[in-house]
Amino acid sequence: MIDLIRAAGLKPAGKFSFLSLAVTLALAVTALAGWLVLEDREALAVASAPSFSICKKTPYENCVVDGDTFYLGREPIRIADIDAPEVHPARCPYEAELGAMATKRLRDILNARPFELQPYERDTDKYGRKLRVVAQGGYSVGGMLVMEGLARTWTGHRRPWCDEQAI
Repeated sequence: MIDLIRAAGLKPAGKFSFLSLAVTLALAVTALAGWLVLEDREALAVASAPSFSICKKTPYENCVVDGDTFYLGREPIRIADIDAPEVHPARCPYEAELGAMATKRLRDILNARPFELQPYERDTDKYGRKLRVVAQGGYSVGGMLVMEGLARTWTGHRRPWCDEQAI
């Protein structure tokens, strides 16, 4: 470290200030590295996650429940920026069909390449699921499902899907 400081052409006023500068720089680099590791810990875990399947039997692990909920390991994740049709139970045949399509599409997206979990306004929902915005390649996975007609943007409350079939 001292050689780097000297190579940069810095000339300390004395031995104490030179040592102080070296220690301060070392601490700053260490603190920055620690902050980056803590900040990216969740994203790094996701990048190395195994492939996802459709959830069938408990305990759920690395599987997709429906178009807006999946398990990363054994941790339930609720995609915070969307509402997808229910499949357990669906309220009508239209919701069941659309829900199955959304579930399969979310599974395919999660398996396609690494993704990141980004914090949301609240950490968990009333069911204890982690609320996260899921991003892949800089794009919201929820936004992808909305654009494909498999989900809606979350507005703070659920709306029935069965009313949509007449449209």
